[in-house]
Formats: sequence, C-alpha cells, structure tokens
Amino acid sequence: MPRLPRVSGADAIRALTRLGFAQVRQRGSHVVLKRTGPERTAGCVVPLHPELAPGTLRGILKQAGVAADEFAAML
Repeated sequence: MPRLPRVSGADAIRALTRLGFAQVRQRGSHVVLKRTGPERTAGCVVPLHPELAPGTLRGILKQAGVAADEFAAML
C-alpha cells in the first residue's frame, strides 16, 4: 500500500469531489459525501480538520471504496 499524503479535510473533500462524490449534508465539522454508481452507492464522512491522521484518511478511503493511488492522483 502506498504511503498516504498528509492532507486537510478540505483537500480530501476536493479530491473526492473530483472522483464523483457530492456533498449531501454537513453537521458541525463533519461532511457527508455520496457517490451513486451503476452497481452501488458509496458514502463517507470527512472531518474538516486542518490535517487528517493517516489512519483517519485510510478509513475514509475504505468507506468510499477508493484506492489510495486514485485518491493521490486527484490531489
């Protein structure tokens, strides 16, 4: 698995938006994103922190069903 870059919550949301996710709602500092595809609907929750911990980012990508390489290419 490639090393995950250090990104902020806003940068992660921007990259996921480029991958087809759309913001559904926000409560406080947590943003819910969803992507509807032909096979399934994927969603994830992204905290708006100045810097996301690597484990948190890994969990977000796992929820979203996005590979780390694919995510890094959209930054």
